[in-house]
Amino acid sequence: MNAFKWKHFETHIILMAVRWYLRYSLSYRDIVELLKERRVQVSHTTIMRWVHQFGPELDKRIRRYLKPTTDSYRVDETYIKVKGKWTYLYRAVDSKGKTVDFMLSSSRDVKAAKRFFRKALSSPHNQTPRVITVDKNPAYPLALQQLKDEREIPQETSIRQTKYLNNIVEQDHRFIKKITNPMMGFKSFQTADYTLMGIEAIHMIRKEQVKAPHVAAFSIADFISDLFHFAA
Repeated sequence: MNAFKWKHFETHIILMAVRWYLRYSLSYRDIVELLKERRVQVSHTTIMRWVHQFGPELDKRIRRYLKPTTDSYRVDETYIKVKGKWTYLYRAVDSKGKTVDFMLSSSRDVKAAKRFFRKALSSPHNQTPRVITVDKNPAYPLALQQLKDEREIPQETSIRQTKYLNNIVEQDHRFIKKITNPMMGFKSFQTADYTLMGIEAIHMIRKEQVKAPHVAAFSIADFISDLFHFAA
């Protein structure tokens, strides 16, 4: 399927605008100004629609190229403001700092934790965890025990509640927050989810978690262009 069918702008312009927004601390209006320097006139609402469409599409397309993670998960959640209220971005990295998975949730409880772990376990690039390190959130041990009882993770999987071991995931939050903080919150849960999918996808590409067999000299721009079957 051609994701760019009926678009009024060239493919490379759309991908460039989306990449800038998801990679750098820029507003939609900042990108309008940058595109003007390239003699491209586009409204900030059009760029916003591109981000909401192609953020999830980018996340979907990189999944088949993700390199395997290790079997040691470090799990934590950070806060994202939606409609003036805090929501929870569940995130996990492995022992080398590679992203395991992420999930935006309106709640922070056992059900949300189970949904997140199930999402991570269903991703083909992730190994079955040997050890899962979490913070002092009491929902995590309960959720993991339920998953053990339901035979979705092995009984041998170790659960550690040790905050200092989670420094690696807390440090990794910083990139995401650096991009989202200037956004001053999202207008809806759905648009927040769509945008975060794109931000996390770019972050995984930055961390070289993807195999890029068709790109000779790896770069974010080249890899994304290749993903969408467009030669930069």
